[in-house]
Amino acid sequence: MSTTLLQGIWDWVLVHDHWVHSPFFPVLFSLGTYLLFCLPYVVLDFLSPHVELIRCYKIQQKHHVSWRVMWTCLVHSVYNHVVFIFPLTVIHWYWRQVSLPVEAPHVLKVAQDLVTCLLLFDFQYFVWHMLHHKVPWLYRTFHKVHHKYTSTFALSTEYSGMWETLSLGFFAAITPQLLGCHPLTELLFFVLNIWLSVEDHCGYDFPWATHRLVPFGLYGGAPHHDLHHLKFKSNYAPYFTHWDRLFGTLHED
Repeated sequence: MSTTLLQGIWDWVLVHDHWVHSPFFPVLFSLGTYLLFCLPYVVLDFLSPHVELIRCYKIQQKHHVSWRVMWTCLVHSVYNHVVFIFPLTVIHWYWRQVSLPVEAPHVLKVAQDLVTCLLLFDFQYFVWHMLHHKVPWLYRTFHKVHHKYTSTFALSTEYSGMWETLSLGFFAAITPQLLGCHPLTELLFFVLNIWLSVEDHCGYDFPWATHRLVPFGLYGGAPHHDLHHLKFKSNYAPYFTHWDRLFGTLHED
């Protein structure tokens, strides 16, 4: 049943493959998915100062984000996509023509590849992130922009400079290719990765949050990353906690 569903989705993609082959697809897909995932949290940020039921789930309850700040982050994200990401995706589109297979992957293969992609991306990000905190020049020159806001909110997810935007975008793009993933799995990984990144920065700790669904404290989630923005020198991994545990940089307070 699930495999049939995946084949149906993939057949729909093949029918509309002219979209996938468009040089505009990667940047529009990335930006559109990001803004779609941010939207519910933007609404919550607007309501939280007035609604106790929402505010009680905020991690830093005394901090409220203004529309001006959210607008600044939104403009910054659009600028990064248009000025930096789009030209590179056009070059990539020109040099690497996408070949789409007829058959969809098996659902178990998709699940396996998604977990593997997340684990590999988590490691890449951890190393990059820790280096950009441990080396003062790297932090001042490239990563400091992302730490402008010590209280996280959804639209702060992609508030970063050119180097950070392109570096993390490169990790996300190359990871499924290194693992030989099916193009459908690539798309699903991009969606999942964007969602988890937004959730990491959302500033809320809901009962259904990912870190509450993954057992044994293996996944950090929004509280884990919000604490990183507050303390700076801990919790470098974006999603899982094992690398921070291993290197002694996990902070759970």
